[in-house]
Amino acid sequence: MTVIKDTAELGQETQSSGSGKKVLLAAPRGYCAGVDRAVIAVEKALDHYGSPVYVRKQIVHNKHVVSSLEKRGAIFVEEVDEVPRGSVLVFSAHGVSPAVVAAAEARGLNTIDATCPLVTKVHREVQRFAAEDYDILLIGHEGHEEVEGTAGEAPDVVQIIDKDESIANSLVRDPKKLIWLSQTTLSVDETMETVVKLRQKYPDLINPPSDDICYATQNRQVAIKKVGADSDLVLVVGSANSSNTVRLVEVALEAGAKAAYRIDFASEIQDEWFEGVETVGVSSGASVPEELVDEVLAYIAERGFGDVRTVQTAEEDVQFSLPAELRKELKAAGTDINNKVKRS
Repeated sequence: MTVIKDTAELGQETQSSGSGKKVLLAAPRGYCAGVDRAVIAVEKALDHYGSPVYVRKQIVHNKHVVSSLEKRGAIFVEEVDEVPRGSVLVFSAHGVSPAVVAAAEARGLNTIDATCPLVTKVHREVQRFAAEDYDILLIGHEGHEEVEGTAGEAPDVVQIIDKDESIANSLVRDPKKLIWLSQTTLSVDETMETVVKLRQKYPDLINPPSDDICYATQNRQVAIKKVGADSDLVLVVGSANSSNTVRLVEVALEAGAKAAYRIDFASEIQDEWFEGVETVGVSSGASVPEELVDEVLAYIAERGFGDVRTVQTAEEDVQFSLPAELRKELKAAGTDINNKVKRS
């Protein structure tokens, strides 16, 4: 897995325009391996099967990505029963419960599971500890697709821990057979604060076998901390329903940024945000294509912020293969199954 390195090791890439004002551009930012895999899966399914290809929920939480795929012929639905029998259905990167899989099978759908492998890892942890008769406290946001899918693996023994009230209201059968797991896109710091509170009630609470918060989420939070500490204003590109994007705004403010805003597009930036600002930090959530960041950089360059300095805190080289069902179909058809090329 990716090792987080300090900026001092990796250095900073600077593009100077001679302006006194500057931009601190966080790296890593944008697409993670799981998002890239899921988006490519829908694209290749459309190429192979033709339109329409149905997708349960948003394939990833980004307006631009969803809109682009809709233009190519993808149809996004909320539930399986909206999909015509026999159609191609892609499960989103956030994962689904066994009940959803069963419902798709009952309708005779040709399913492609684009669940991020790191989310699948947490599903398997739930399966394992449920089989060993543990109670499981799943730290995450109530109603989030990933949390619903993960909890659905063993609903009788999983309790979702969202706010402090859920800690107070939690009940377990045996406090010595109790483990916590987490949604992959949470704030690392906030999650550990929740664990501390849980341990006050359950001193014997067991840690996960390995980190559940994914490498990309952690790396982007470390980068935004560096950027936020030295920025008057931070702009985070990403959609409102993207958990990891929302966390980046919070982390930037906690790191010392005087102001931080989430935006989907450069057109949402307000000029009054730049009053008294000398340094602007820029980052993006893990489901954001780089072209949207480029548009933000172009927009603020027109307002005097053309000196862009990349603040890099990690290098990422994680890659995931396409979903097995799709690989098999494409291979049988003699189609290229490579998804190793990172795209904007």
